[in-house]
Amino acid sequence: MTPAPVFTAHNGFELPAVGLGTYRLDGAAGAESVTAALALGYRLVDSAFNYENEGAVGAGVRASDVDRSEVIVTTKLPGRHHETAKARTSIEESRFRLGLDATDLHLIHWPNPITGNYEQAWQALVDAQQRGTVRQIGVSNFLPEHLERIEAASGVRPVVNQIEVHPYFPQEEALAFHAERGILTEAWSPLGRAREVVNEPVIVEIARSHGISPVQTIIAWHVARGTVSIPKASSPEHQRTNLEAAAVVLDAAEVDAITGLGRPDGRLFDGDPSTHEEM
Repeated sequence: MTPAPVFTAHNGFELPAVGLGTYRLDGAAGAESVTAALALGYRLVDSAFNYENEGAVGAGVRASDVDRSEVIVTTKLPGRHHETAKARTSIEESRFRLGLDATDLHLIHWPNPITGNYEQAWQALVDAQQRGTVRQIGVSNFLPEHLERIEAASGVRPVVNQIEVHPYFPQEEALAFHAERGILTEAWSPLGRAREVVNEPVIVEIARSHGISPVQTIIAWHVARGTVSIPKASSPEHQRTNLEAAAVVLDAAEVDAITGLGRPDGRLFDGDPSTHEEM
């Protein structure tokens, strides 16, 4: 299988264009799904403390024949652990649960700006990176003002911001802000309301013209926009077709047509990072 394209952050850190989302992939079956995905060619696996599956993800990575140095394992620090001492313990616990020498990419899951401790959480990640227990650090669901605040306070810029991006919520301004600063954009729920969006006539037509599925069309749209997508897939067949979509090239008109599906109410739930508190 052709390797997925890679995108490069401001410090040279690279992420493949398509990774494996693991929300609700847990237990022995979850571990087996991770191992199968790595065998197919995945090199980015996304987890979180709050997914309660770090153990399964780590077991799947350790069971794989793929060299550990080739795999980027991501996890996320939950909102209830933002205070300095709690953040340090949470970072350590994630590494122990994963059973790995270090976390390859550790993100703050949500800024929780009302509680307002995300600067402490960021400094804990900076400290962990300096100790070598975390290799790369980033954030999730941060708005530009949150990104600017943590960089001003610490002097360290995140390599990644993982945010909600899909055809109904294309996030053009956020993507532009990230690109200007060399921050990679990762898309969570990259298929959005999958059962609805895959039936959009524009996506169906583009899929037909390329001889691919609507899901593959959406993944190719993410790739064309320079966004890393992390769709969840438990079956080897879905894993394979998702990864193959990274090689599909859409033209600018097709990309614009899909982006045009954006809606003012496009969010999947009331998860506005300026107010949402995720514990």
